[in-house]
Amino acid sequence: MNWQTITFDWNQARAFLVTAEEGSLSAAARALGLTQPTLSRQVAALEETLGVTLFQRVSKSLILTEAGIELADHVRAMGDAASRVSLAASGKSQQVEGLVTVSTTDLMAAHVLPGILRDLRENAPGVEVKVLCTNSLSDLRRREADIAIRHVEPDHPDLYARKLRSSPARIFGARSLVEQFGRPLTSEDAPDLDFIGFDNNEELVGYLRAFGLKVTEANIRLGSPSGVVAWEFVRQGLGLAIMADEIAARFPEIVPAFADIEPISFPIWLVTHRELHTSRRIRVVFDHLAEGLLKMKPSPATAREL
Repeated sequence: MNWQTITFDWNQARAFLVTAEEGSLSAAARALGLTQPTLSRQVAALEETLGVTLFQRVSKSLILTEAGIELADHVRAMGDAASRVSLAASGKSQQVEGLVTVSTTDLMAAHVLPGILRDLRENAPGVEVKVLCTNSLSDLRRREADIAIRHVEPDHPDLYARKLRSSPARIFGARSLVEQFGRPLTSEDAPDLDFIGFDNNEELVGYLRAFGLKVTEANIRLGSPSGVVAWEFVRQGLGLAIMADEIAARFPEIVPAFADIEPISFPIWLVTHRELHTSRRIRVVFDHLAEGLLKMKPSPATAREL
């Protein structure tokens, strides 16, 4: 090792890492028990020593630059190594503890994850899990989350992704709504039906048309960016919506809406950043989520890929 290449102060690096993790100088100062001016000077000194800008200062927020993102990965590995040294010295190296943030949709968080997280709490009681509910893709590289459950494959080489399986989805409605027609609904009925929007109506129309339905945005007169709220609208008989079989099956009052439409399948990806290889707590949560989501058997019905 070329020791002369190590030119920065570890305390400055730690100040940078905690600021990146906490999202602000004030929060980082509280976490380290320092004053905010002291912490700010340490971060500024590290930027000067390395000759790079690590944060963009937007209003009262700090956003990592590309250089900051890359450096954070390396300093985080150093921090984990320092933690392991301390734990080994104290005889606690086998303990798994700390915060892990998981990003997923609110529907999956409410109806799929509770049982999986109950088992995790029993197997790793020292791990704290925070579930971030969002229907958009969290930026793992900017530390918006440690692990994300997604339906699209990530395209960045710094992320580690594992495709767990494909899950069937179809169009569902409240039994009371579907049965009021007195006959099985078919795709020919779609132009005259109401559908519940979850977020982007234009995108939803594209998905509905993938099922072969001749609908427009005019068919979507009610919706909510909250999946849980939108699904409650469906349950109350206010319209139809696309839903994964494994979630819809938990509601006996919900039934498939159309007799002549086959399900479409969508992938389930588990994604994390490179810290998977150095953080035991993230590895434990990642592996537990993967095992739990794999155990959930999709419907035996044949599905087309979305």
